Amino acid sequence: MWRIGVTGSIATGKSTLLAAFAREGIPTLSADAVVAKLYSGAAVAPVSQLFPGVEVDGRIDRQALAARLAQDPAGFKALEAVVHPLVRKEIAAFLDNHEQRGSIAAVVEVPLLFESGYDYGFDAIAVTFVDEATQRQRIMARPGMTVEKYEALLARQMPQDEKKKRATYLFDTARPRREIDAMVAALMAAIRAREAKP
Repeated sequence: MWRIGVTGSIATGKSTLLAAFAREGIPTLSADAVVAKLYSGAAVAPVSQLFPGVEVDGRIDRQALAARLAQDPAGFKALEAVVHPLVRKEIAAFLDNHEQRGSIAAVVEVPLLFESGYDYGFDAIAVTFVDEATQRQRIMARPGMTVEKYEALLARQMPQDEKKKRATYLFDTARPRREIDAMVAALMAAIRAREAKP
């Protein structure tokens, strides 16, 4: 089974690409969705211990947590030390499950894949990108976004050009959806043909 990682800078269309793989019938998982699940489950106790007051009705209030991290960015390291191992465990289970089920491929979106330095055992990395003007426009259109938040987010991420150098496959998500779907379909056709060879 092909284990494909999807990554890219903020607002470069990672979710768009993940959805294209799903439309192609490929099992997909988003690390952000895993975190959301953990913030209602296994991560609640350790995170609320680190940041008292961020637990509301038995789940982590992401807005409250974000506000705490904005006040004290040093808290990111402690948070990641708790949450990342739980996320990695869920991703490994997802990939192993689909390998056992005989899937041709499985795709996982990991926003900070390169920044984390963790080896998920992906066979290929698909990197999404857009031009800087489009990226800025997309980010600034998000609710509650400010220039300060925008700059802080970019500061935590590897530059787009560096990510592109590390890619197995590149996807410009400023293109129309039908073109992205066609690129994914062509990629999966090539993988199926390769796997079919004796």
